[in-house]
Amino acid sequence: MYSPSEDHMGAVMRILRYLKVTLEKELMFCKYGHTNVEGYTDADWGGSVTDRRSTSGYFTFVGGNLVTWRSKKQKVVSRSSAEAEYCGMAQGMCELQWFRRLLRYLGFGPWKPMDLYCDNKTAIAIEHDPMQHDCTKHVEVDQHFVKEKLDAKIISFPFISSEYQLADVLTKAVSTTVFLNSLDKLGMRDIFAPT
Repeated sequence: MYSPSEDHMGAVMRILRYLKVTLEKELMFCKYGHTNVEGYTDADWGGSVTDRRSTSGYFTFVGGNLVTWRSKKQKVVSRSSAEAEYCGMAQGMCELQWFRRLLRYLGFGPWKPMDLYCDNKTAIAIEHDPMQHDCTKHVEVDQHFVKEKLDAKIISFPFISSEYQLADVLTKAVSTTVFLNSLDKLGMRDIFAPT
């Protein structure tokens, strides 16, 4: 916003063109009979060519329905892909924790640990193996925050293969097939499609 360039304007025009041709899309909410909270988180490592900061993205589902999503450039330059993913996990976990508190305030669960799916085994291992913490002093605050929630069994970190990682569409360029499959899994439907 402070120093827009031709590249920025090109990105805005691309977004507007996408919105123009997807006016028939809507986000469907269905009743699945549970109030489980789960998230998908991902990050690209050094994806910005101007300052080499990574971009984190997450999707949050409540009761099987997509309720929030976000993509944001990280505040610091990550020194490894695991660090970038780990910072993204901390952001996604904050969102999940907020939903957990909201649902409990409203008198609904979730009573079981929330799942935050990540496709980086090293980032997941950092939480389960205290010996790796020496390598992550630059993300120490995030590490303690996430570790506290893991120990309290508020959250779990199941590994998910990259091919099933929904948050990839927020952080990376993906093929048309992957993008369209992700839209379907996120609950996006064509309102003019025959039922």
